[in-house]
Amino acid sequence: MTEDSYHYGIIRRAIDVIDAQDGAPLPLDELARQMDMSPAHFQRVFSSFAGVSPKRFQQYLTLGHAKTMLRDRFTTLETADAVGLSGTGRLHDLFIKWEAMSPGEYARKGRGMTISYGWFDGPFGDTLTMGTERGICGMAFAAESTREATFSDMSARWPNATFIENADLLREWTGNAFGGTGDTQLFLIGAPLQIKVWEALLSIPTGHVSTYSELAIAANAPRAVRAVGTAVGRNPISWLIPCHRALRKSGELGGYHWGLPVKRAMLAYESALTDMEPSTDGRKPAAQMGLGLRQTDGTPV
Repeated sequence: MTEDSYHYGIIRRAIDVIDAQDGAPLPLDELARQMDMSPAHFQRVFSSFAGVSPKRFQQYLTLGHAKTMLRDRFTTLETADAVGLSGTGRLHDLFIKWEAMSPGEYARKGRGMTISYGWFDGPFGDTLTMGTERGICGMAFAAESTREATFSDMSARWPNATFIENADLLREWTGNAFGGTGDTQLFLIGAPLQIKVWEALLSIPTGHVSTYSELAIAANAPRAVRAVGTAVGRNPISWLIPCHRALRKSGELGGYHWGLPVKRAMLAYESALTDMEPSTDGRKPAAQMGLGLRQTDGTPV
C-alpha cells in the first residue's frame, strides 16, 4: 500500500469510529487506540494529510459539519458570475482550463474518440483518470468499490469510444490536480444541462458549499432541481469539478457517486485547508502545498 492510500485508509477508518460516538468527540489517546495506532503516529498521519491536529480534523469529519458549512460558508451562485465555457476556473491554487464537447459530438456517445486511462494512487484512494488530447474527461475513485466496477461505470458513459491504457498522457494533468500547481485541462463531455451544472460547480470556492437549488438557478433551470441533482451525480470529473460541495438545503450531505466517506474526506480536507493560517515565514501550510500523487506501483509522479 502506498502512502496516499494509507492516509486515506486511516481517514476512512476514523469516519466509522467518529460515527459510532454519536457526536461525542474523542480525545487523541482514545481515538488513536480505536484506530490501533499510537497517539504519536496517529498525530503524524493526520498532520501529514491535512496540516491540522486530529482533534480539529475530527470536527470536520463529523456528520454535523455539513450543516456548519452551509451556515457559515454558503455560496450564492449567480449565473452572470459563473465561469464561461471559454474561460478558466481557479481551484485550490490550481488553474483549470476547459472546453465542452459540442452537442453533436455528445450525441455520438464517443464514436470515433480514443480515450486514454490510467490508475494513480491519490489522496482519496485508488484514482482512475480518463482523458483525450483535449484534456481530462473523467476522474473517479475506487476506494469504496473495485477497479473493475469503477472502470465499467466510467466507460459506459461513452459506450462507442475506444479505451486504451496510457497513463503517460494523463500523468501531468493528474499530478497537477492533486499537487495544487500547474495547469490542468478538462474536456467536458455531457448534455447541455449537465455542462451548465458542472460549470456552476466550478464557481464554488474551495472550502465553501452550495445547494442543489442554487445550482439549478445558476444553470438557468430553477424548476429542474431533480434534474440538476442527477447532473451533479453524473459529473464525470470528480474533485476537479467539485460535486462534493453540493449539499441539500437541510445541510445533509446528499449522495456522492463514489461513496459518502470520500465526499466527507474531501470536505474535511478543504475545510482544514481553508481554516489554516499561513506560517510566520510566509510559506503555505503543508496541506496547501498540495497532496502528493503516485502511480499505483508507488512511483512518485
